[in-house]
Amino acid sequence: MNYTGPKAKLSRKIGINMDAKAAKVAGKKPYPPGQHGNSKKRKKMSDYGKQLLEKQRLKLQYNVSEKQMLKAYKEATRLDGNTGTLMMQQLEHRLDALVYRSGFARTMYAARQYVAHGHILVNGRKMDRPSYFVKVNDVLSVKPKAQKMDAMQEAIRGSGNPSYLDVNKADFTAKLLHVPEIEDIPIKVEIPLVVEYYSR
Repeated sequence: MNYTGPKAKLSRKIGINMDAKAAKVAGKKPYPPGQHGNSKKRKKMSDYGKQLLEKQRLKLQYNVSEKQMLKAYKEATRLDGNTGTLMMQQLEHRLDALVYRSGFARTMYAARQYVAHGHILVNGRKMDRPSYFVKVNDVLSVKPKAQKMDAMQEAIRGSGNPSYLDVNKADFTAKLLHVPEIEDIPIKVEIPLVVEYYSR
């Protein structure tokens, strides 16, 4: 199941700000939550604990379910190449991820909602499935009515975009130019630990 609860406490646990409020809280409390969060005597994490934490960090940054994470891993193992890189690319090709990267939404959670509510088109056709696999040269666009939403206007004004996307802010379109290289994907994770977790 995708995470829908409070994000500030969870952000402190995984060490990544999942939204603006989480960033504000982390600025005041830059340590994990809990009674011993600010203690220097925190227990050393096991290898399994590190793997689990990295898996959770990746899962939450993409706002995907455990089933979807496992599917991305299994698909990566079927392909030729580095499993970690291929897994990241599988996740980055999701429609909700590319809507977020294009700057149409302020968070991955908002991007998922926009897709599910039918605000996003792929090659001119409505696509309301966040997990849809976007192919190279596909064009994403926002429905004219949705372009007027205050949240979307604010998001597009403050956005940049990665090298693998050609974004036109004036008409709310984005084209996937090529398969993203792992160093260009703006995700904080030690992907080898995630692969180790799933390959156990």
